[in-house]
Amino acid sequence: MPDGAMPRLGQGTWRMGEGQHGRAQEVAALRLGIDLGMTLIDTAEMYGEGAAEEVVAEAIAGQRNRVFLVSKVYPHNASRAGVAAACARSLKRLRTDCLDLYLLHWRGGTPLAETVAGFEALREAGYIRAWGVSNFDVDDMAELPPGCGANQVLYNVGTRGIEFDLLPWSRERGMPVMAYSPVGQGGALLRSKGLVEIARRHEATPAQVAIAWTLAQAGVVSIPKAGDSAHVRQNAAAATLQLTVQDLAEIDAAFPPPRQKRSLEML
Repeated sequence: MPDGAMPRLGQGTWRMGEGQHGRAQEVAALRLGIDLGMTLIDTAEMYGEGAAEEVVAEAIAGQRNRVFLVSKVYPHNASRAGVAAACARSLKRLRTDCLDLYLLHWRGGTPLAETVAGFEALREAGYIRAWGVSNFDVDDMAELPPGCGANQVLYNVGTRGIEFDLLPWSRERGMPVMAYSPVGQGGALLRSKGLVEIARRHEATPAQVAIAWTLAQAGVVSIPKAGDSAHVRQNAAAATLQLTVQDLAEIDAAFPPPRQKRSLEML
């Protein structure tokens, strides 16, 4: 993005490039999402062992400057030298010379200081604009040296554990939290009576309500995935869905916020 700002609503790419949808359909979906304002695209070297990055490359060809591009490095590639090599491979697959944000996918055995040193070297060399982490809880975040730009975690109406400590901790520091799987996995969340009724009142879908709920949370970026154009349009429209005080209260009743510390959930 020209100004470097992280958009609030983006597009996830997990399972892309793996045959679930046709490649042309996935590329078209991402391109439509960009046109509809979902200009953050999140991917990872883990997704299809680079196949998702190749789909993204095709989607952003000729319009890289419109996109806030995020990728992630495997923990087993997170040594200082490993980070540099992994980033080079991702950049080659993405057909770009710089990532807007590069994340450690989850914590592994490499000391965090070494990984961050690798990230900082990449940033100073101009290969990434910022670095961050994924699937980190508060204790992990506290161990990080200064400079972390974001933390990407599982967060949706049915998975609210981060609200007890991680989300407040992040807000106090002005650090964005990226919510992956904002509509949940497997469809169970979207069949809940609470979301279905709220969706009916707004003439929307339960998925749109779930995405709108994440966007109503201060400091949260939402990255739903859509493999086809119809779902892309629905996801984009969620940005204009304004949940009422009554809606939010009903969601709290159906999916209560945490009253004590919970272990960080992840997929």
